[in-house]
Amino acid sequence: MALAAIATVDAFTDRFNARDLDGMDAHLHFPHVILSAERLVVWDRPGQMPRDFFERLVATTGWHHTAYLAQRPVLIGVRKVHLFVDYTRNRADGSVITRHQNLWIVTRDEDRWGIKQRSY
Repeated sequence: MALAAIATVDAFTDRFNARDLDGMDAHLHFPHVILSAERLVVWDRPGQMPRDFFERLVATTGWHHTAYLAQRPVLIGVRKVHLFVDYTRNRADGSVITRHQNLWIVTRDEDRWGIKQRSY
């Protein structure tokens, strides 16, 4: 279960680094819940990420790619894995823009693993 959850997060991040919004959605379960600071966001369906998200991210931060420092299971069930994820957002030269340590919940629904919840 843990390896499947980590593989799902890796696949999502591959699509993130490719700036592929539809590909990212393919690795999520809906409704998808995001706790950003104290603000709760619920995406009921795919296509909720603003289409210009990556253009704005690059323009405001110089982002080029995201890289993991750690993906550690903290709770494992048959159909749900809670992962501590530690990652950086980086410029093209590899320098770090920001570092994030979050909890993501990956679930097995409808015969596939997908990210159900993210806490930032």
